[in-house]
Amino acid sequence: MTIRIVIAGTGTDIGKTVFAAALTEALDGYYWKPVQSGLAGDTDAETVNRLTTLAESRILPERYRLNTPVSPHYAAEIDGVEIDSKKLSPFGLPTPLVVETAGGLMVPLTRRLLQIDLLAQWRLPVILCASTQLGTINHSLLSIEALKRRAIPILGVAFIGDENADSERTIVTFGAVRRLGRLPRIDNLNADTLQAAFAENFAVADVLDIGAVGP
Repeated sequence: MTIRIVIAGTGTDIGKTVFAAALTEALDGYYWKPVQSGLAGDTDAETVNRLTTLAESRILPERYRLNTPVSPHYAAEIDGVEIDSKKLSPFGLPTPLVVETAGGLMVPLTRRLLQIDLLAQWRLPVILCASTQLGTINHSLLSIEALKRRAIPILGVAFIGDENADSERTIVTFGAVRRLGRLPRIDNLNADTLQAAFAENFAVADVLDIGAVGP
């Protein structure tokens, strides 16, 4: 089976890169971040490399590496380039493949193209990573609604952070999506502790249950 999964977030800095690393390792797959904004410190690809035992060849190079940690459309303008959506196709790349988006769904890639519009073109199943912190219900339900409005398949929601049972239940009930699991905060985060936490809280077979995907 050809496995290509998009990891999207309800916003930035919620932990979707850590989740993407765990899933890529669990699938023994390839990781790809098409657009990286901000090159100071570890990039997301470098973080995934650090948090997995995968060969470096499994971490595919970004199509665009932009210097400034701002929205991709603006970071590209600062660097004097324009992002070409035709160069962002995940098709033809190795499989299984985990593709991580840049920030939230509505992030602009250009002055004419939102990231979610690109996902609508791909029609690949999406895992929505959602923080468990205050505000997550609103952000998550808006993200789910935006995906459904464009008929983008949703595998489910992966929560990240401390347990917030009521918020998690509220999101999956109102959003009519699956709760895939919750990745807790991990002390001494490394490849071993991450995989142990992922295995304890997620079942790969459930994550890949395409039959349970909703529009």
